[in-house]
Amino acid sequence: MKKYLPLLFLLFIIACKTGKKSPDTSNITVTVHIERFDQAFFATDTNHIQQGLLDLARQYPWFINDFAVNILGTSPLSDTSINAFFICRRFISGYEPVRDSLELKFADMRPMEEELKKGFQHVRYYFPKYNLPPKVVSYIGPFDAPGVALTRYTLAIGLQLYAGKQFPFYLSRQGQDLFPLYISRRFEPEYVVPNCMKALAEDIFPDQSQGKPLIEQMIEKGKNWWLIDQFLPETADSLKTGFTRKQLDWCESNEGQVWNFFLDQNLYSPDPDLIKNFIGDAPYTQGMPEASPGNIGQWVGWRIVQKYASLHPDITALQLMQTPDRTIFDEAKYKPR
Repeated sequence: MKKYLPLLFLLFIIACKTGKKSPDTSNITVTVHIERFDQAFFATDTNHIQQGLLDLARQYPWFINDFAVNILGTSPLSDTSINAFFICRRFISGYEPVRDSLELKFADMRPMEEELKKGFQHVRYYFPKYNLPPKVVSYIGPFDAPGVALTRYTLAIGLQLYAGKQFPFYLSRQGQDLFPLYISRRFEPEYVVPNCMKALAEDIFPDQSQGKPLIEQMIEKGKNWWLIDQFLPETADSLKTGFTRKQLDWCESNEGQVWNFFLDQNLYSPDPDLIKNFIGDAPYTQGMPEASPGNIGQWVGWRIVQKYASLHPDITALQLMQTPDRTIFDEAKYKPR
């Protein structure tokens, strides 16, 4: 019996940390298949671009114009879309090397589909009335196109932002102007599913923090991470938060000092400049050691929400997300050592 004690102790620690046992969602019916629009688009014969794109439009009527208009910036595709045909031909020719690299990295989508399926099952468990995207589609767009986008009919994954942190464009001067290293280091395939769940969480509960004081914005953002925890209970915190493991370790080791730092600020200030220092991507938090991550305000808000959830073990995800931010702060009585 003694040899099982470490495992039991570990399970106890995990249960204490999360506040409740993860639900069994294995019997919830969800089908996830990633439609490879990226492959079909780049297979278009550029010598017969008009006919090729019109054929593609018949194959992907639920995505083609979202891609053409919102991602490539063309007019909607039709028999007379001369501008759209020209832009698509130029994009296919210019991005073929990118396509070739991504084709190798994403040759097998089945592991990603399985992880998305688990996430979708948890979404349906907590929010059975929410309409999950009927289609999941992968595309390759310009590098400034989103890595994940929700359209009317799809959850669209922009593979151009998951080529791996050493991808040459990301490290180029142009790439670094768009995405500094503290951002582009997260352009790895393992971030796809957490980013998809983040998009769904924000769709279910759009951010309501604009104009609120600092502490309420921290908690509002923290709610989002807490909800992603419910959707992806087995996923590493580093992938859900975007922090490195070293940054998370620093936050946990210095949690008391971090909170004392915030207590020296005006937690009830709505000043955008103050809030910007603590919420949003940055290489580190100004006023704290360089070992600190940017966006530490969201991390503290997340910890406050976790504390509140642990004090209300029977609360549903819907109830927690609808609880006013100030109520969560007041009742959590967050006082880390």
